[in-house]
Amino acid sequence: SFSPTAQGQLGITQLETYKGGKAAPPAAARAAAITAAAAGAATMLRLRCKSKSGTHAVAGLSERSSLRELQARLSEATGIAPAAQRIMAGFPPCDLDLARADASLSELHVKSGDTLIVEEDTARRKTATRPNGLPSPRVTAAPAERRHVVPADNSCLFTSVSYALDGPVAAAAPAAAATAAGRARELRRLIASVVAGEPDTYSEALLGKPNAEYCRWIQEDTWGGAIELSILARFYECEICVADTQTLRVDRFGEGSGYARRALLIYDGIHYDPLELSPVDGAPHRPPRTLFPTTDDVPLAQAQELAEEARRRRQFTDLTRFALRCLACQKGLTGQREAQRHAEETGHLNFGEV
Repeated sequence: SFSPTAQGQLGITQLETYKGGKAAPPAAARAAAITAAAAGAATMLRLRCKSKSGTHAVAGLSERSSLRELQARLSEATGIAPAAQRIMAGFPPCDLDLARADASLSELHVKSGDTLIVEEDTARRKTATRPNGLPSPRVTAAPAERRHVVPADNSCLFTSVSYALDGPVAAAAPAAAATAAGRARELRRLIASVVAGEPDTYSEALLGKPNAEYCRWIQEDTWGGAIELSILARFYECEICVADTQTLRVDRFGEGSGYARRALLIYDGIHYDPLELSPVDGAPHRPPRTLFPTTDDVPLAQAQELAEEARRRRQFTDLTRFALRCLACQKGLTGQREAQRHAEETGHLNFGEV
């Protein structure tokens, strides 16, 4: 990621004595004090935001600032009240969890150099009141399908499938992140085992490389796609449907195989996320649903609606023409092929859309 610009320097006045005639501490002690002060200083963030009113600089926030503070600054810059904000960050842009108002920007993975996308979300619920000022009776909302954002770490397909089919990781971060990464590695090994055991089916013509080479390749930090999804659908005995936000096509892996369950993913050209059905307001303790009967097409229709909404918001990436910048060396790149080639040549894996 971009290195933040230095916000200033510690001003240290070299004095021979302190007030009261006491001798100044030795040089080593002064150096230790300076180091401790520097270690305690929060890193200031260089942020921008984009909204319908234009692009604005967002100053005065550090990695320790809270989401609540960020929303206040964004409200000043965009005129959108915090209660009506929808904030997307990172690449590909993903929604920030606005329920975590006291979480630090570091915890939310907001980094220096990020451009935040801020929109007015008219659908966000506002508390209704009666004429006497008392809250209106609570109405239980219908469950709504939503995207569950997983890390953009080159294993998003495997993490998404594991989340949908194995369920969310029941652990606190960072243990949850480590467990999710372990699950992704297990699925990569599974796919390599299946491909190695069926060389006639998974030939060089299908894989684009020799069978043995593919089996090594898929166990590295490489992107997955249709081949991997078809194998995972067979392994889990579950139909896996992927809604594409650019083409609005829904690809069904395992369709016609007689599977009773269906998992839903959304894909924006470079990133997969699982879809889940949030619990109704009256049952917040229940985990979200990630599996649906194949006889029920309503969740599938909702997935298509989410893809259409994402397309309207242009939340997709044209793989052949999108402009990228390597955040490690700042090199400009165009399209998926250049990004993959650059990653192979340099080992740099952190890219941002220009």
